[in-house]
Parts: sequence; C-alpha cells; structure tokens
Amino acid sequence: MELVTRFGIGWLNGWLPLVIYVSIQTIITFTCPKEVRTRLIDRKGWTKTQIAMTAIGKSFTLINIILLFLSPLKFGSVEFIIGIILYFIGIIALSIAIINFKNAPLGKPITTGFYKISRNPQLISIYIIFLGHILMIGSWISLIILLVSISGSHFSILGEEKRLKNQYGESYLKYKKKVPRYFIFF
Repeated sequence: MELVTRFGIGWLNGWLPLVIYVSIQTIITFTCPKEVRTRLIDRKGWTKTQIAMTAIGKSFTLINIILLFLSPLKFGSVEFIIGIILYFIGIIALSIAIINFKNAPLGKPITTGFYKISRNPQLISIYIIFLGHILMIGSWISLIILLVSISGSHFSILGEEKRLKNQYGESYLKYKKKVPRYFIFF
C-alpha cells in the first residue's frame, strides 16, 4: 500500500470496478417499483446536523470516487487479491440487500434476509465494496477518506432510525432491540 497512488487515465484504472458497481446497483435499483425507490432515499424528519454531517460524508465519498477513478489497479499484489474478493462479496451482498428491500412489504420495517443480521446491510455492503476497491488500488489516503465518509454516514443512519421509529412505532423498536445497527454487536 502507498500513501497516495499515482494518478492518470488508463484502461486498467479504478474506473473499471466503479463502472461495474454503478451498473449493477442501477440495474437492480431500477427493477424496484417507484414506491420502493422513493423509500430508499426518504430523508423526512432529519435534523440540520444530520443533513450537514451526511453531506460532509458524501463529499468525502465523492473525493474518494475521483481518487479511485484516476488510480491504477495494483494487479498481482496481495492487497489487490484481498480487495477483489471483498469487492465481489460487497457486490453480491448489496444486490441481495436491495432485493430484500424490494420484496419487503411497504407498511412494515424490513426484517427479512440480510436485515435479520444488520439494520443497514446496504450501507455495510457499499463500504465493503469501497474497501475492496481501495485495496485494489493500494492507497492509504483513500482508506482514510473512506473512514471519514463512514463517520458522516453514521449521522444519516441516526436520521433514518428516527424516521423509522416515527413511521413504524413499536414494531421498529422491537426490531431495533433484536438486530444490531451495523453488524454483529455494533
């Protein structure tokens, strides 16, 4: 791993995994009915702090996307091999999580599939994809930027939880007690 990789436009840069990720996510998301897609991006009831912190997190994600796009893939390195494995695990997990989300009834909290082990499996999957992608380019600075982005996303999760509590009441609170926010114990 390097602190910062060299930048440039090339055929074997990080843009390739980005295109694959965005294509798969777009195709799966657009197979969802409009009501489900609307529910995916609902931001009602968020505080100004949650909106601001989420915007900061998304800004760092955008910076990371630019770095990933312009950085060459480090084929053959141990980091690349671990990264590509994580990347595809994340792609598969995200696809399953979106399908779980799509197939859930609209009037209830989503509690099936990956939502049995994490209240936020889509977000976890996206960050696994990014971690894998970062390992494929071998950049410490991108990893640091990812951690800042994850911190900002935590505030969006808090806003979402508040909205879900107001929307679903006791059924969401029961679900929240049984299933961790992120994974296993966290």
